[in-house]
Amino acid sequence: MRMRPTLSWTPTEDLPPGTTDPAPVADALSAGGVLVLSGAGISTESGIPDYRGEGGSLSRHTPMTYQDFTASDRARRRYWARSHLGWRTFGRARPNAGHRAVAAFEREGLLSGVITQNVDGLHQSAGSEDVVELHGSLARVVCLSCGAVSSRHELAARLEEGNAGFEPVAAGINPDGDADLSDEQVGDFRVMPCVVCDGVLKPDVVFFGESVPASRVEQCRQRVREATSLLVLGSSLTVMSGLRFVRQAAEAGTPVLIVNKDPTRGDRHALTRVGLPLGTALAAVAVRLGVRIDE
Repeated sequence: MRMRPTLSWTPTEDLPPGTTDPAPVADALSAGGVLVLSGAGISTESGIPDYRGEGGSLSRHTPMTYQDFTASDRARRRYWARSHLGWRTFGRARPNAGHRAVAAFEREGLLSGVITQNVDGLHQSAGSEDVVELHGSLARVVCLSCGAVSSRHELAARLEEGNAGFEPVAAGINPDGDADLSDEQVGDFRVMPCVVCDGVLKPDVVFFGESVPASRVEQCRQRVREATSLLVLGSSLTVMSGLRFVRQAAEAGTPVLIVNKDPTRGDRHALTRVGLPLGTALAAVAVRLGVRIDE
């Protein structure tokens, strides 16, 4: 059993100032057993925007809710038209230095695992193997009637065939893979049904207004219980789905470290918040630890 790292840590109600010194992160990783919790900020350097950071998409975009998606044919047409266009860009995104650093730390045996709030699959593309996708993955599609799970690439091919000539220009792409399109651009886009039962298809992700499956939450809670420290990467921790794990760690006396350029809702629970871009911070940590990050 790994011993907990000897980090001096007392939670405070006052938000600690951000630092640019990544040494505490390197110290925690050197002790091993670190659980990573990643958010949208780790993928911005791959061209996928954040929700809440500077220029975040929530300032101009309201994500589709589960309630709207399930209640309206029109809402589903709008969602799939925008998501299909966004997937062309989203699906081509590649891991950046932050993802590659996390994969390198895993290979060196410094991590106990990764929990990601992201739905982009970039941790796995970078080589990380022990990843819990808290909010699911856009690479999968699930039928709401029969539960059949299929490939997003397969659905994309069907949507291309059924919507020949659909080439609108989007105003932007959002963290959920949704492109900004007007109702006029959506037009009469054809939505594809489940090939098994003709039921309604939904990306295998947790929509706003939908709950993370209880079994997945408990899996993450168990990982927090077993971790020697919790390292938060690129998450504002604004929503409870991620913040609850930070609070759990803090209540158990497990050190929490955050790497995020902007203040987060979890700062008061943290030993430190390193206010640097993730690629820069994690590259510096890798150098301190003598860990090679693949290009």
